[in-house]
Amino acid sequence: MQLKTKVAIRRATGGFALIDSLIRHGVKHIFGYPGGAILPLYDELYRAEETGAIKHILVRHEQGAAHAADGYARATGQVGVCFATSGPGATNLVTGIATAHMDSIPMVIITGQVPRPAIGTDAFQETDIYGITLPIVKHSYVVRDPRDMARIVAEAFHIASTGRPGPVLVDVPKDVGLEEFEYLPVEPGSVRIPGYRPTVKGNPRQINQAIQLLKEAKRPLLYVGGGAIAAGAHEEIKELAEMFQLPVTTTLMGKGAFDENHPLSVKMLGMHGTAYANFAVTECDLLIAVGARFDDRVTGKLDEFAARAKVIHIDIDPAEVGKNRGPDVPIVGDVRQVLIDLLRRTREAGISPTPGQTGEWLHRIDRWKQDYPLVVPHYPEILSPQQVISELGTQAPDAYYTTDVGQHQMWSAQFLNNGPRRWISSAGLGTMGFGLPAAMGAKMALPNEQVICIAGDASIQMNIQELGTLAQYGINVKIVIVNNGWQGMVRQWQQAFYGERYSSSNMTVGMPDFVMLAEAYGVKGMLVSAPDELSGAIGQMLAHNGPVLMNVKVTRDENCYPMVVPGKSNAQMVGLPERSKLESAELIYCPSCGAKNVSSNKFCPECGTKV
Repeated sequence: MQLKTKVAIRRATGGFALIDSLIRHGVKHIFGYPGGAILPLYDELYRAEETGAIKHILVRHEQGAAHAADGYARATGQVGVCFATSGPGATNLVTGIATAHMDSIPMVIITGQVPRPAIGTDAFQETDIYGITLPIVKHSYVVRDPRDMARIVAEAFHIASTGRPGPVLVDVPKDVGLEEFEYLPVEPGSVRIPGYRPTVKGNPRQINQAIQLLKEAKRPLLYVGGGAIAAGAHEEIKELAEMFQLPVTTTLMGKGAFDENHPLSVKMLGMHGTAYANFAVTECDLLIAVGARFDDRVTGKLDEFAARAKVIHIDIDPAEVGKNRGPDVPIVGDVRQVLIDLLRRTREAGISPTPGQTGEWLHRIDRWKQDYPLVVPHYPEILSPQQVISELGTQAPDAYYTTDVGQHQMWSAQFLNNGPRRWISSAGLGTMGFGLPAAMGAKMALPNEQVICIAGDASIQMNIQELGTLAQYGINVKIVIVNNGWQGMVRQWQQAFYGERYSSSNMTVGMPDFVMLAEAYGVKGMLVSAPDELSGAIGQMLAHNGPVLMNVKVTRDENCYPMVVPGKSNAQMVGLPERSKLESAELIYCPSCGAKNVSSNKFCPECGTKV
């Protein structure tokens, strides 16, 4: 339903209506690739670019356009926009749309379509992109009448950016873009959609129940996911954690929602999370899930995940609450708004935790941190991947980091301490080739910020053609390839679970000379192959005024640890530091005093508690 607004009416094409509507919604950059069916929109875009109202970034592949719009949205919280033509142009967007859908990223995707009379005739470059993408969008439209264009664009932005964010598809037949009509603009925020009303405020009774559980908990843990990033709730999370002295763990999507240098941080949990985060979630008595969805890579064996804990689950999407783990206190609402209400009610009631209430718990976690730290291996003649990432974090602590997917992604999550929105990685879909175009989008959104892409030698080749886009527009992105000559995570799994049968995972044969390839595109290339070269090379890379690709040769057989083996609980990790001198699968902690290596179903020798 459209609300009436007093604006001038003019005669215009459907293409003009689309571009004008995008500009009215504050769109500064569009990432795309033209083709026959979308040319009417590009013709209007040409005129708009001449006025400086908007800028189009020509990618080298439509998948790059989707990931760039995604990176733009993750870095800013604004809606990212991408264009592609019909048929193969539209289908090339599918992986990028699915990536955004899985991670709840606000995007508006505009596709060209064959003219209305040709729809359904198997016309040249016709595909039903509306039908193809139905499972991976929040909503979608086919514009059948140019008079609906402004309303549809306004609705698309509203849907993409409110409630649980997500991608919205707008498919525009070619003749709709060309047809003239009496154009009436629709201003942002002036549409109301019947039946679409996301819950923002949490239920007061349930918030009070959550406060009571917080007041009583002795071993609480704050478990923070991507919903906290989307809601911009980092200040409220910090206040809550400090008020109740809650240790804080984040998911891969939640990185940056809480300062990982803070003493209450236990960093990331899950399959490649820290040992102390995984022990904490196993032993906690209260789990406060904030904008998290209990993903399988986080929970490990689900029925043993926080098995001793009561659960408070705060999320804006009611479908996520109770989907994988039934909460004791479910709260549906905007994460930030719910936390604001919770903190206000706590202060008004004069509630505060008993002094030292979580002190023993925090002391135990500190012991785990000391016993099971993340370790950076050092070798005499070859770099470890962890060294590369740790040095990047030291020299560029405030950069916006994008990653591809694999071992380097997990090491980056372990060793980089990121601020809000400065961690940009494909989490839910695990999309190789994401990092470079996402960095491109982030840098276009934030030209004065440092943007670094950490990639693997396999994943970088998925969208390496976007080096041409960096060169064309002078996009000052730094790319660091952690090169071990493998599809690293595939190799690790083949070693661990498939009898060391390395089927189709060795990338050394046919690997390009990345330095020469970068320079062929007009991008500065660098090679680092020895430990004593690393620090100076990173400094040189960061100082260079322009895009750089740095190829760093690292040890070939490094594995990413700790690791929760599929089907095991989070407490059963492999690859813990040698200093523990204990196999994690045998490790049981006393729930009262934290004594290590207590036998199950027996009494703790230190405090007498039955385990």
